[in-house]
Amino acid sequence: MTTHKTARVSIDAMLDDLRTLVEVESPSRDVDALTASAKAVAGVVESRLGGRADLVESAAGPHVHWSGGGDPRVLILGHHDTVFPLGTLARRPFRVDDGRATGPGVFDMLGGLVQALHGLASLDDLSGVEILVTADEEVGSHSSRALIEERARACGAVLVFEGAAEGGAVKTGRKGCGTFQVAIRGRASHAGLEPEAGVNALVEAAHQVLQIAALGRPEIGTTVTPTVASAGTLDNVVPAEATVVVDVRVESADEKERVESAFAALTPHLDGAEITVRGAVGRPPMPESASAELFAVAQQLLPGLEGAAVGGGSDGNFTAALGVPTLDGLGAVGGGAHADHEYLVIDAMAERAHLVAGLVNAIRRR
Repeated sequence: MTTHKTARVSIDAMLDDLRTLVEVESPSRDVDALTASAKAVAGVVESRLGGRADLVESAAGPHVHWSGGGDPRVLILGHHDTVFPLGTLARRPFRVDDGRATGPGVFDMLGGLVQALHGLASLDDLSGVEILVTADEEVGSHSSRALIEERARACGAVLVFEGAAEGGAVKTGRKGCGTFQVAIRGRASHAGLEPEAGVNALVEAAHQVLQIAALGRPEIGTTVTPTVASAGTLDNVVPAEATVVVDVRVESADEKERVESAFAALTPHLDGAEITVRGAVGRPPMPESASAELFAVAQQLLPGLEGAAVGGGSDGNFTAALGVPTLDGLGAVGGGAHADHEYLVIDAMAERAHLVAGLVNAIRRR
């Protein structure tokens, strides 16, 4: 079995489309910017595949949905929001140099979207293919999750075009991930005149941080990492409030339940302190079993292709948790996600476009 190499895929055309998308900045939570971005994505979809790309309005900004008609068989899944604030493009414009494309969002994940579209455009028949490009993946997919799950169930197979893992590997497993916020309320007092009259929220936060960090079990893939803390107002006031933010990653549903239960059971160490916990492991783990069937097909199409289980989450976590076969990391080969040195390897673009064409054909033959 080989990838769909008989049809021509133009690198120049892919780079032109990538430039179009990158130069419409799309920071998460900026609905106006995301509206412009969604229109740009829809325009590229329609120009390459024909038909109509619909904008699905949401509180987070528009999602883009397209269908090739017929009974749904495979969902092409991605997102158009990025982590970079408006103005990043002026400082770091789209460039093509020395075999790399650079600019905000080229790797995560506008390059993957472009490769998917051009791979699909190489096919004579697009029946059974759906595309969903969401507007809020980088901030938890709260407005898009129900739509993602609906279309994944309807299609029965999902190809996710997040950037590839190191060395171009596809992502065959992902940890479940979530964020917790522990808010602590104490009581203010003068730090010099009567510190004993206060309840020190910062001291309580220190106790909580140590207890929370101890929840990690890295030997089985569970990491519990306090990442942001704030407390206090002035240097002579016992702090009345403190906040601790915690990143959690787990590999199993059992660990998800254990960690969530442990956060819910947190209690104060200091008399008079109060604790409020918000958050959950919002993205369930993506087990490698969810990708096994599609990964085997991908390896037949592209001999030597490797797979990797990674710590980061994506919308593929949601679809895999439904029991829908899901293969992730099919997007750009490159690196530097969420960083100023983000890049895409140009020489890999055609191969990845051919891979999506082959996968779609194989899925529709099942």
